[in-house]
Amino acid sequence: MLAAPALAQTDETTEIERDLSESVRRNISSFRSLDWHPYFSSLRNGAILVDTTSRALHYWNEDETIYKLYPTSVPLTEDLTRRGRTEIIRKVEGPSWAPTPSMKIRNPEWPDFVGPGPNNPLGTHALYLSWQYYRIHGTHDTRKIGRQSSNGCIGLYNEHIAELYTLAKNGTQVLLI
Repeated sequence: MLAAPALAQTDETTEIERDLSESVRRNISSFRSLDWHPYFSSLRNGAILVDTTSRALHYWNEDETIYKLYPTSVPLTEDLTRRGRTEIIRKVEGPSWAPTPSMKIRNPEWPDFVGPGPNNPLGTHALYLSWQYYRIHGTHDTRKIGRQSSNGCIGLYNEHIAELYTLAKNGTQVLLI
């Protein structure tokens, strides 16, 4: 097998690579940062904004020292999508999962229960909201992020939900738009 010839590294190619690398890093997700003021009257207990159109989750902590922006999965259809205000009522590391009654009707072949682990659709962490059956959670199936792929919940990469889990607390206000 022949080896590919090495390309000569010049100052010009190094500069182009550096410029390309910097421009990609600045715009890797194509999301735009948002200000919390149009969406919340205060940051009491912190705030999470989930934009289902851009498939992004924004987090601000109470004293405005932390702002995070994460790509998400969103519900498959409009019928499965909830919008409005809610809050985090419970946080679980290593959540278990059971399909909702409507999920079982649509997918009778699904198991009745899945414990924590790599086959769990909730990933490594879950933030339970005041809406029944609605969660912000991780996923082991990274292909889902950035897509309409959930049965109603908001999904994050496991490393992102782990970070958000440490930042958000019970009582954090959540707005889905």
